[in-house]
Amino acid sequence: MVLHLQKEAMVKSYEKMTLAQLKEAEDEFDDEAMRAIETYREKRLQEWKALKKKQKLGELREISGNQYVNEVTNADKDEWVIIHLYRSSITMCLLVNQHLGLLAKMFPETKFVKAIMNSCMQHYHDNCLPTIFVYKNGQIKGKFIGIIECGGINLKLEELEWKLAEVGAIQTDLEDNPKKHLVDVMVSSIRNTYIYDDTNSSNSDDDDTK
Repeated sequence: MVLHLQKEAMVKSYEKMTLAQLKEAEDEFDDEAMRAIETYREKRLQEWKALKKKQKLGELREISGNQYVNEVTNADKDEWVIIHLYRSSITMCLLVNQHLGLLAKMFPETKFVKAIMNSCMQHYHDNCLPTIFVYKNGQIKGKFIGIIECGGINLKLEELEWKLAEVGAIQTDLEDNPKKHLVDVMVSSIRNTYIYDDTNSSNSDDDDTK
């Protein structure tokens, strides 16, 4: 009975050990204890990997061209990756980087990275910047190329959030396209202008016939 309790106490002690300490203590346990320790070691290893992965997320990280394949194309299975190809001399690129940095904190389950265009592609025209690619399992699930597709020079954070949510890269709480209101206002303004011009034209025709 005493021996059993001693073994149980020894096995329980491994729960407070680091992976290195578990390795050093292997000779002190019998087969049954070793099986329990191996299970626990695997659990700790997975926790460590999850922690390391989490530490890489939650921020917009800079990568180089030679990291593109590992970080983006060959990212973890089912992991969404958003990469912004940019040039620091282009104002719109700086705005996109600012928004992506905030979104990375808001959606830490998605990987956000950026890379200077020249380090990834040669002879890529500045008219195509900013460029945002959205990847999952090595496939491009969405792309926004150039100022217009990225949302224009007055791009708001919520508008970029909506764009990325539409392709599935993030799960937003937004219920409507933030730009829809602006589009509705523009359409209404154009319609009112047309009606006003048409009314003036009709009045002018009436005056001419008098």
